[in-house]
Amino acid sequence: MKGLAASALLASQQVAASIPVFVMLPLDVISNDGSIKNVDSLSNYFNQLRGANVEGVMADCWWGIAERQEKNYDFSAYEQMTQMAKDAGLKMQFVMSFHQCGGNVGDTCDIPLPSWVLDSSQDIFYQDQHGNIDREVISLFADTENVVGQSKRSPLNIYKDFMTAFKSALGSHVGSTISEIQVGAGPCGELRYPSYQMDKWSFCGVGEFQSYNSYAMTQLSSAATAVGHPEWANSGGPSNAGSYNSVPSETGFFGSNDSENFRSDYGKFYLEWYSSALVAHGQDMLTQANDVFGNSAKLAVKVAGIHWWYLDDSHAAELTAGYYNIDGQKDIYYDLASMFTSNNATFDFTCLEMKDNEQPSECKCGPYELVQHTKQATKDNKGHYSGENALQRYDTTAYDTIKSQATSLNWNIDAMTYLRLTDDLMSGSNWDNFKHFVNDMNSM
Repeated sequence: MKGLAASALLASQQVAASIPVFVMLPLDVISNDGSIKNVDSLSNYFNQLRGANVEGVMADCWWGIAERQEKNYDFSAYEQMTQMAKDAGLKMQFVMSFHQCGGNVGDTCDIPLPSWVLDSSQDIFYQDQHGNIDREVISLFADTENVVGQSKRSPLNIYKDFMTAFKSALGSHVGSTISEIQVGAGPCGELRYPSYQMDKWSFCGVGEFQSYNSYAMTQLSSAATAVGHPEWANSGGPSNAGSYNSVPSETGFFGSNDSENFRSDYGKFYLEWYSSALVAHGQDMLTQANDVFGNSAKLAVKVAGIHWWYLDDSHAAELTAGYYNIDGQKDIYYDLASMFTSNNATFDFTCLEMKDNEQPSECKCGPYELVQHTKQATKDNKGHYSGENALQRYDTTAYDTIKSQATSLNWNIDAMTYLRLTDDLMSGSNWDNFKHFVNDMNSM
């Protein structure tokens, strides 16, 4: 009996040590009219993935598809796809995608926000220092404003209503086939500001702060007045932070003069306010999700891997996205990990496939160190951490880098979601390489 018990314990440890691999489905697997594009092909791919011991698939549940008319929900295609995954023996991770599809890196679709949202007050959207309005996602500064749609609901209430309707439609699968709900919290579903919009930005610009709509200005004014410096709200954000495609050395705010940069009293105030609003938004989104899903499914939030300028003292691109990460001053990733852990949510991070030496040296990129940083922050908070690759790659170097990151710090990640299902992935040497990668991850 002792021998059997020892064998059972060893087997359980081996299972626990494996890292399950999921595969992201195409962004447009569901068409804009709310139907699966190619049922037979998708079913065949599901069976092929399960035959390679892939754990499951991830899909976006697009707000712009499932609630085309206000409070009129259609999740039928998502329910059909979930049943197909179940029949193939796959799990599902669903992203509550409250952002548009189109206009970002890797986007192959055009799914705007629902028209009834776009027709609402333009103040609900992010605005930069030039007055440009970004309509890919609702601004977090409007979270509690009862101004959206004919029903005049707040964005937070709208998100909760959407998730409630999703659970009502697919509740029989939640917690079984649907193993995780990733809560979309910003552009690309990531908890960040839209600081590097693709129609204005190119790699490796610092991006721009997004605190210039009326709701942001009002909240900034209140915060500045509370600390005795109402003048700090006059411009809406740093006036010396350059533009989308600036580099840190060209600006005062990201430069080395501490009297006018991110280390100045004003700089510390603004960055704390800007990043705290982001963390609060993440907390509010998870509060809504926990109210809806409870313990029925794991929750997750995705954080962007903004690795350019990570090795620069300013961390400029992180700052404009809301990630206040300055050595000796602030570690936003620790704060995010703490908040996620307190909400029983997984810290999902990207760019696990990247090495520093694959990036242009002039951009001071640190993707490898950034993954280590976020993983350590989550480990320190005794939380859960999962990973994704940022760019489509099929090469052994990328897979080896993912495996290294997945097992580093003597602490395995919970899961890896591979970007993304394509015809190229599923055939020839690419498929052979991927199967080998999945087998290695299952043997960690």
